Amino acid sequence: MQDNKAGNSIDALLPADIARKAELIGAQKTRLPVIRLLVLAILGGAFIALGAMFATTVLAGANGTIPFGVARLLAGLVFSLGLILIVLGGAELFTGNALMIMALASHKVGIAALARAWGIVYLGNFIGAVGMAVLVYLAGQHHLGGGDVGRTALAIAHEKMALGFAEAFFRGILCNLLVCLAVWLSLGARSTTDKVSAIILPVSAFVVAGFEHSVANMYLIPFGMLIEASSVAQSWLPSGAESMRLLDFLLGLIPVTLGNIVGGGFLVGGVYWFVYLRDDPGR
Repeated sequence: MQDNKAGNSIDALLPADIARKAELIGAQKTRLPVIRLLVLAILGGAFIALGAMFATTVLAGANGTIPFGVARLLAGLVFSLGLILIVLGGAELFTGNALMIMALASHKVGIAALARAWGIVYLGNFIGAVGMAVLVYLAGQHHLGGGDVGRTALAIAHEKMALGFAEAFFRGILCNLLVCLAVWLSLGARSTTDKVSAIILPVSAFVVAGFEHSVANMYLIPFGMLIEASSVAQSWLPSGAESMRLLDFLLGLIPVTLGNIVGGGFLVGGVYWFVYLRDDPGR
């Protein structure tokens, strides 16, 4: 059904219209004032951290009691909270903003403007995610379940820190391919229910598959490091695990971030730009 007088439809946007919308939004974001973009990015990092906190708590105590795939599915479903809060509540996320490459490809923005926006959002996401890790730690959330939450958080952080460059890079590609597809579908959705429905399965898929999200890692690893530094954590450490170091954490973000850019920016944004906008006469 359509409301022709209003020029609006209750149906989802078609892919070509989504591409034009993504291009327009990408260009608009580069023109946001620095402080506004930074605050929205801090919110984005905090929202992803809340989803990661939710997922970690759901996984606590599941090892050996719930089949691996089922446990990861539950974690993925609740982790979707982060992107839902960003899309519906209004915030900026570096991984989703990989789609801004479409505006660059159409010469709506320059490389300097794109780099500025990405840099501000990445910094803001880092502040928000790490800040939420500190808040959750100070709240003692890792003590829940007789320490199961803390043990699970430590195991997740150590697993991520142990990844090699290539594995982290390719997991980052696959992760943001799915995240940006979730964002893409949400751009075409009309209602709140449709947007939530569009987000849940792609986000759940990357969590289930163990792919790497740079902003989620900005919460999960610092939270694990805080727990590891506490006096109660010695019995929680995975067997044979080495202590996590800040420098290793920061360097480990590099391959995941690069993979996220490739997966979301080029494999989603770039491909859809090529298909729908390269020779689009309606722009």
